[in-house]
Amino acid sequence: MSEQYKLPEGWRWVKLGEVCETNPRRPKNFERPSEAPTTFVPMAAVDEKKGAIANPEIVPYSKVSKGYTYFEENDVLFAKITPCMQNGKHVIARNLIDGIGFGTTEFHVLRPNHEILPEWIHFFIRQSYFLEEATLYFTGAVGQQRVPESFLTNYIIPLPPIDVQHRIASKLQELMEQIDRARSACEKQLEAANALPSAYLREVFESEEAKKWERKRLGEVFDLQQGAAMSPKRRLGINPHPFLRTKNILWGRLDLSEVDKMDFSEDEIAKLSLKDGDLLVCEGGEVGKTAIWRGEIETCLYQNHIHRLRRRNEGVIPEFFMYWMQAAFQVFSLYKGQSSNTTIPNLSGTRLAKFIVPFPPQETQHRLVSYLKEKVAYVQNLQSAIRNQQSTLEALPQAILRKAFRGEL
Repeated sequence: MSEQYKLPEGWRWVKLGEVCETNPRRPKNFERPSEAPTTFVPMAAVDEKKGAIANPEIVPYSKVSKGYTYFEENDVLFAKITPCMQNGKHVIARNLIDGIGFGTTEFHVLRPNHEILPEWIHFFIRQSYFLEEATLYFTGAVGQQRVPESFLTNYIIPLPPIDVQHRIASKLQELMEQIDRARSACEKQLEAANALPSAYLREVFESEEAKKWERKRLGEVFDLQQGAAMSPKRRLGINPHPFLRTKNILWGRLDLSEVDKMDFSEDEIAKLSLKDGDLLVCEGGEVGKTAIWRGEIETCLYQNHIHRLRRRNEGVIPEFFMYWMQAAFQVFSLYKGQSSNTTIPNLSGTRLAKFIVPFPPQETQHRLVSYLKEKVAYVQNLQSAIRNQQSTLEALPQAILRKAFRGEL
């Protein structure tokens, strides 16, 4: 059970069952009009991040009078079923109609006595090590395992005097609210950062300069070649080579963490081997995803749901058209109206070759590619910094709780 470290003076170790009544029964002779509005708390109503009841249901008492868990104001609700238990679905019952409520039977109820605050219990059971330890005591079949009541009643926790509990609980609440505000600020910052790529693409491709550029069909600028179809038989071939699937192609970059292999004939190898500078466009899945091959793997090919675009002359800068495809699909939705059937997520080579694309002079392509590369790098660094802040904030509550229950806060 709990790690018993040295406690500050005046604190003591107690079992939860010594300071709480667990799963108390409904009072004898409990009566309530069948139509009386009553608070009902399903598991979905618990906001695990805030540790609060976010959206309780108000139902007639007749709907919950039988078969549901009874609790009262200031009782602590503990989700006993996995994964709700591990996700932190634990809350103090507050703002109940007439001071009573009912909830799913997947809650254990802890009713604190005069020695312990509900906040002290609530903050304690939100510690990750406590929740992880609770999983070791699961009972029941896999998929329907629950934390037994005995785990809670016998669990040993540190208990300071009530005035110290008030002080620490108040400080914890203040700190958790500050963390929540910081999380919200980070989410807004990340949302703003995620919007920047579209803004930069609009800046380039909606400029007055862009309106004057020559326009061509994509098939005039690139030679298009579709890849080879996958099959179980190819998996067992004698000439396996790495090949790209649509999952390897992201917007503007490749994910080569998992590259599959299958059998290719010598003719296919000659025809479908990728070369530095090839533009790869997804036919299926997220249609239009485009990235550039830079020779990352020797003799690498690609599947039939990918189109390879190979430039026809040196005046074509592949990166420029990669950015254009991203703008066309993600920002402007330009190509959705082309083709005879646009409801099916598919991009044939014939349709792709007919796409009208901007074709500025080579020096303009170079200049704008350099500009967009710089902006993409800036956005990626910004997103990384924000995510690092989020990671720090995610770890902070547990560090604070650990200090609190050691009397170090």
